[in-house]
Amino acid sequence: MKLAAIQMVSTGVLSENLLQARALLEQAAQDGAELAVLPEYFCLIGQHDADKLAIQETFGSGPIQQFLADTARTLGLWLVGGTLPLSSGQPDRVYNSALVYNPQGECVARYDKIHLFRFDNGIESYDESRVLERGALPTRFALPSTDGHLWQVGLSVCYDLRFAELYRGYAREGVDLILVPSAFTHTTGEKHWEVLLRARAIENLAYVAAAAQGGVHPNGRHTWGQSMVVDPWGQVLAQRAQEPGVVMADMSPHTLVQRRSQLPALQHRVL
Repeated sequence: MKLAAIQMVSTGVLSENLLQARALLEQAAQDGAELAVLPEYFCLIGQHDADKLAIQETFGSGPIQQFLADTARTLGLWLVGGTLPLSSGQPDRVYNSALVYNPQGECVARYDKIHLFRFDNGIESYDESRVLERGALPTRFALPSTDGHLWQVGLSVCYDLRFAELYRGYAREGVDLILVPSAFTHTTGEKHWEVLLRARAIENLAYVAAAAQGGVHPNGRHTWGQSMVVDPWGQVLAQRAQEPGVVMADMSPHTLVQRRSQLPALQHRVL
């Protein structure tokens, strides 16, 4: 199966971001992708955290969800909509949610980011809990690809990457591919991004695909980028350092079977 990880540099203007996303998704479809993954906050990186509240949508309706559904259907893609803000029922909190659409434009899965990022090194300061409500449930979905394999796909978002137990749970459920739409800071990404992605792939003998924000945003934030696809042996199949673009890679069920047979570590778990 051919996968496309979409890298963006989102702005504080929703319409600009949807245009950027559509152009990159069209490129991915033209290049033969069956599954395309947008980055975290693909629809908006505003001047303030609370800007997310202004564009929040009720699950099941809204212009961002309509854009995702229409794009998946028009391009014939499985599409993971990075994240968008969905109403939580609280006036000052939203969920940071990844939605999955099939090629018919139907929403088939929703994952609300479980782990909320907090970081303060005296220069940069972030605290997602100011405006985000944490999710509670891991989510996976089945994707029947044209290669005849029924791919089991686990969902996660950005900061989740630091919590190995989430991914180990997916491994117990037989997941073949883990998706990580992200907006890693440049500071943390430079030190930790690649090693964490490769570790999650190696320890769970699964493909990992991370679509990231990558560049300097109008609000001054600098995201790390380096969108990539990693195979179950920890090999980086494709990546892009910075700026908008499409990272394409082929994933093989044969490789999954081969690596898991050669090193049956998933069968050797004790705890």
